[in-house]
Amino acid sequence: MNIALPALVVFLALLPGFIARSRIKRAERLSLDYSPFGQVATEAMVWAIVLHALWLGVAALLSAFDTLIGAEPPPGRPPLDAGVVLHLLAAHGPTQAEALDVVAQHAGRIAAYLASLIVFSYGGPTLLRHAVTRWRLDRRGARFSPWLRFSQAPWYYLLSGADFAEDEVPDFIAVSALVDVAGQPWLYKGILDDYDIQPDGQLDRLVLGQVIRRPLSADKGSADASDRPGWGRFYPVDGDCFVLRYAETITLNIEYIKLARAEEAEPRLPPPVLKPDDAFAPTQPVWS
Repeated sequence: MNIALPALVVFLALLPGFIARSRIKRAERLSLDYSPFGQVATEAMVWAIVLHALWLGVAALLSAFDTLIGAEPPPGRPPLDAGVVLHLLAAHGPTQAEALDVVAQHAGRIAAYLASLIVFSYGGPTLLRHAVTRWRLDRRGARFSPWLRFSQAPWYYLLSGADFAEDEVPDFIAVSALVDVAGQPWLYKGILDDYDIQPDGQLDRLVLGQVIRRPLSADKGSADASDRPGWGRFYPVDGDCFVLRYAETITLNIEYIKLARAEEAEPRLPPPVLKPDDAFAPTQPVWS
């Protein structure tokens, strides 16, 4: 009795499910997935069942089409015999040997089946995740949000505006951060250009543009508040990109800015036209 053979068969059967699960998820934690093993195994098993059912259905349709036209199935198509798989999982040695003989006869077909399924399990969920993000099907309040929302990417929804409808997407995301500089709190404000996530899922740094700053003591109504024209109480920070480390921030404020559409200009009146007789008289213009 070969104990390793059933384990190998189970591994190959569930491998597409684990690949699909990893490709459909948008997880900010890359170093280690702390999801419970039962949850991971269940999700992978569900994905594996769906993928195998889809692939076997496609193979059945192709076989039915070959039967309809009276043609022999090409050598690359796998046989639809679930009994062989069950015999491979059996604990009886002679039964496993008979199943292995069948597998050896159709090794090319089985390899093509597994290879194509693994490729699809990698590319299919990737395209599905792109479609979910493109049409914002995962935003809060959407119809299918409870099933399509990426629960392990909180910073993605906070810093990308993905929770807004397509016609309400903010034009800018302003960030206000309180930073301790030499024992004194300073307030930094700027437009978010990009952000990076650490492998453990924590926010690493923010890349800001058009940054201004001021000491927190120069708040409204304080004695240090300045009435300077232009920037007011803030001081501009020279540079194209300002990198702010999240570990050095005390508080973080996010503001979504949506620019209002310019209203259509009111139609102008036609230019005045003077009568020929009054061309040299200081009279009021007559509108034509």
